[in-house]
Amino acid sequence: MTQILVLLVMGVSGSGKSTVAEALANKLGCTYADADTFHSEANRLKMAQGIPLTDADRAPWLDTLQQQIDTWLAHGQQAILACSALKAAYRELLRVDDPRMRTVYLKADKVLLHDRLQNRKNHFIEPALIDSQLQTLEEPSPSQAL
Repeated sequence: MTQILVLLVMGVSGSGKSTVAEALANKLGCTYADADTFHSEANRLKMAQGIPLTDADRAPWLDTLQQQIDTWLAHGQQAILACSALKAAYRELLRVDDPRMRTVYLKADKVLLHDRLQNRKNHFIEPALIDSQLQTLEEPSPSQAL
């Protein structure tokens, strides 16, 4: 049986990715990373202004995340990554089909997401981006995520 090394916790902003991923990493004693910390300053500024990111904006960010995942896998390091991974193409870039990876999809309704973002302190994501993220989201099938 293949050992699971990297767990991708995915969903739109406010779904609980960071909270769940960090709690799991603490419980399991493994590395935790939040994909938001890998965004460029330009991307953060756009999102803080309520401007949705384009695929071109996300490309360097996804490349960096993919390199980090490859490093964890190459070193046999267990890690949990909180990442929106909204589109199937993004998840493919992140190697979610690797047998040493699993994906957990966190889903919440729009009202809850909006409320969470309204009450969030010190974060660059604007609640106005919820609609854009929900429109961009390509939900994984049950065979692709827990």
